[in-house]
Amino acid sequence: MSKWEEKRLEDIIDVNPPVKLKKGESYPFIDIDKVSPTRRSVTNEDVKIYDGQSSSKFCDGDTVFSRITPCLENRKIAKVAISSDAAFGSTEFYVFRAKKAKADARFTYYLTSSDAVVLPAINSMTGASGRQRADKRFIQRLKLNLPDLPTQERIADILSAYDDLIETNSRRIELLEQAAQELYKEWFVRFRFPEYENVKFENSLPEGWERNKIQKYYNTCSGGTPSRSNPEYFESGVYPWVKTGEIKDCVIIDTEEYITQEGVNNSSAKVLPAKSVAMAMYGVNIGLLAYFDSEMTCNQACCVFSDKRDFSSKHYLYYYLKSIREYLLLISFGAAQQNLSQDLIKKIKITMPSDDVVQAFEKQVDDIYGNIRMLLLINKNLAEQRDMLLPRLMSGKLEV
Repeated sequence: MSKWEEKRLEDIIDVNPPVKLKKGESYPFIDIDKVSPTRRSVTNEDVKIYDGQSSSKFCDGDTVFSRITPCLENRKIAKVAISSDAAFGSTEFYVFRAKKAKADARFTYYLTSSDAVVLPAINSMTGASGRQRADKRFIQRLKLNLPDLPTQERIADILSAYDDLIETNSRRIELLEQAAQELYKEWFVRFRFPEYENVKFENSLPEGWERNKIQKYYNTCSGGTPSRSNPEYFESGVYPWVKTGEIKDCVIIDTEEYITQEGVNNSSAKVLPAKSVAMAMYGVNIGLLAYFDSEMTCNQACCVFSDKRDFSSKHYLYYYLKSIREYLLLISFGAAQQNLSQDLIKKIKITMPSDDVVQAFEKQVDDIYGNIRMLLLINKNLAEQRDMLLPRLMSGKLEV
């Protein structure tokens, strides 16, 4: 029989526990942008030298909890999965660690990512607009009805089963993306496309290929942001609204926010067709790309491409732009932050293969992305099922 009793969070979880790091030595570093609301674990292992700088410090199995707006509202919370003994990261993390014999590390992650902790933490935020932070002491002293350790472990087993499947599918997605990337390199970098042996080269390009400005082959547009002062533009929205923070070399099947038809009508936002390719023009994700899985809208920092020709070449464009990302960053401008303008993007030169080669490439990559889309939808369904169970398990309404 499960035993539940009211406790403070600090009774079972240490917040910002001490971790010893040696100055001058290298450790894994995890920044806040590496945490995804859709992934349980954060495994980024960029290595940096620790020189005593202000940072969060954590160990494998700890939970990192974004304390700043809007990252907390966006549920940037993750369980640390690293191969070393210790690591450090963003100053905007609180670190949660299960107390020995009082809490399960997996349960700690699920508890602190649930509404029971996140919503009170959001309400505790103070500070200047746009830089508000959750109050650590408030979170520590938060009173919750909590289960005994064996019940915690059973709850964690149930929820982890969903996340284990999600992470397995995510690894399969990564392999499929690598396969598409390798196909692009084989055909368009090494020039080993079908029947390449029978094609002559002219001016360093296969016969029938050409090099011209992007604007010859693609239309471009950007979106807009409906006024935040009109809640009706966002509440009960019907169109997914993509922000550049969601453009991460990926397929976007869902977004953090939706906008209404009124929001579209009263802003520069546009309803864009499914399978559009978008690129972030500025911000931390400048140059990153995404496919829209369905009709979507986006903000003004996105450049969206559509074919001028009567056949699709979205996959070729996606991988071409990905291959010249360093060049795009080099030609971007701006003192405070790098920027790419539509005018600049339109004038970028692109190598365009012959129509038959492009269409053959599109067909093969379409098959790959069909599998990616299927796995993404499975993951979305698994996450929705897990999230439906989470509050019931955390409240004790569902006996385990």
